Amino acid sequence: MRAVQVAEFGGPEVLTPVTLPDPSPGPGQVVVAVEAADVIFLDTMLRRGLAPPTFPLTLPYVPGFGGAGTVTSVGDGVDASWLGRRVVARADDGGYAERFAASAETLVPVPDSVTSAQAAALMHDGVTALRYDRLGAPDRDEWVLVLAAAGGAGSLLVQLAVEAGARVVAAASSTEKRRLARSLGASVTVDYTTPDWPQTVRTAIDGGVSLVYDGAGGEFGTAARGATEDGGRIVAFGTANGFPVSDAERGIRVITPLSDGRPTPATMREFLRLALERAAEGRLRPSIGATFPLDRAADAHHSLAARTTIGKSLLLI
Repeated sequence: MRAVQVAEFGGPEVLTPVTLPDPSPGPGQVVVAVEAADVIFLDTMLRRGLAPPTFPLTLPYVPGFGGAGTVTSVGDGVDASWLGRRVVARADDGGYAERFAASAETLVPVPDSVTSAQAAALMHDGVTALRYDRLGAPDRDEWVLVLAAAGGAGSLLVQLAVEAGARVVAAASSTEKRRLARSLGASVTVDYTTPDWPQTVRTAIDGGVSLVYDGAGGEFGTAARGATEDGGRIVAFGTANGFPVSDAERGIRVITPLSDGRPTPATMREFLRLALERAAEGRLRPSIGATFPLDRAADAHHSLAARTTIGKSLLLI
């Protein structure tokens, strides 16, 4: 089968197309013929050798955590009714491949009205958005600021906040990204790469926001406190450049669920099921901004690193 492999840590150029043996399902596993593989920013960090302790890697490895496709074979102890079904699954041996083996415990069926590309786009970002939407719990009519609002998770959080009746300020770095956020229901958009953008937010809404979803991290997440009202809350998941810190003097609370480790497989599976259900109902629309064939995985990583992708990046296989 065709796959992409990393034999040494480095830039996107280390993503090398290779031919590997087809996987066979072990006990409790299935093999999935992949139609769409998820690509996330964490993939780019691992490729560079920046793996946190929770993601140990041994070279060479196949990147990616999974995607959507069809079950082609099942191992001992797995219900044969999975055969031929469209699923989203977490890969046990890397997702940038034509096929991967996956634990049957990770399988989530894909509704008929949801495409494999949409399902793959929700695999991580749908779970993230629904989990953090539950933590942030936006109220009707309160102002919510979403950083990186045109990203995979950010664009979903905009939709969830709007559905809850909140008013959304979408922060994004380009006209095209802000246009996407507007189309998803944001009331106000702001360029958060400009000086004093938090004051721009305050001027636009005549005060501070009650809730911030920080998908950017670093200086942007810290600056977002300036756009937050006293007693507000920040749900931070933009870890690439660190988390913002709480402001006890103003009563601003920062919630960093990633500091508590990854959610359990059962929790991830349930949130993914809910995300796919909402997508089937037309209530959650993943914004797929860039798709690449498998042998152009390096281009997908280049685009992510440059932050030029609008919405979600996928490999279509």
